[in-house]
Amino acid sequence: MTSLSPTARTTLGRKKNRAATDRATLHAVLDEALICHLGLIRDGTPLVLPTGYGRDGDTLYLHGSTGAASLRTAAQELDVCVTVTLLDGIVYARSLNNHSMNYRSAVVLGRARLVTGRDEKLHGLRVLTEHLSPGSWDHARGVNAKEFASVTVLALDLTEASVKLRAEGPDDEPEDVAANDAWAGVLPVRTVFGEPEPSADLPAEWSVPEHVAQRADGYRTVNTVRPG
Repeated sequence: MTSLSPTARTTLGRKKNRAATDRATLHAVLDEALICHLGLIRDGTPLVLPTGYGRDGDTLYLHGSTGAASLRTAAQELDVCVTVTLLDGIVYARSLNNHSMNYRSAVVLGRARLVTGRDEKLHGLRVLTEHLSPGSWDHARGVNAKEFASVTVLALDLTEASVKLRAEGPDDEPEDVAANDAWAGVLPVRTVFGEPEPSADLPAEWSVPEHVAQRADGYRTVNTVRPG
């Protein structure tokens, strides 16, 4: 499937010109962001929580502790909503009313499925790990039996989703442009990684592994040999 299939729940009511219709844009937003927000109704109360995730094709994997009431609720064949937002800029207009933001956002609706099979659960954990910290699955110690039992993995299909974006300058009224009484433009917003900071208890002979260095911004170390 290469295009989004809008439903009544995912069709934009306002600013329809900002809707993306291709599935590749949905994938790109999900792949670039690092945290999603999981929304559901628990005990009659709306609840929205930041949640780690990872995407494999048109499946979104979510995870958390088996003790998390939110995940236990989401696994009960209930409708959930997952949202992701990337902020790209603050738009300064000549009038306060026309100030805005440049952004890319995705909304996914559906019923999350509890992953119970060992192979898929491990796969989901790998997808989650490699989304947040690429290269870590093969570098760090694997998941042991106790850890495996303590974590919940949910799978959410991406069939019902919408994407909305804004990537432009101020939309000022002609009279405000003519008056020329205020500055107008865009202040870009970027998420960047800094220089890796070793753990205080890490022996000095360790170099920053390549998969961490490549994730960082402006910092490259290619020595991946373990000490000793």
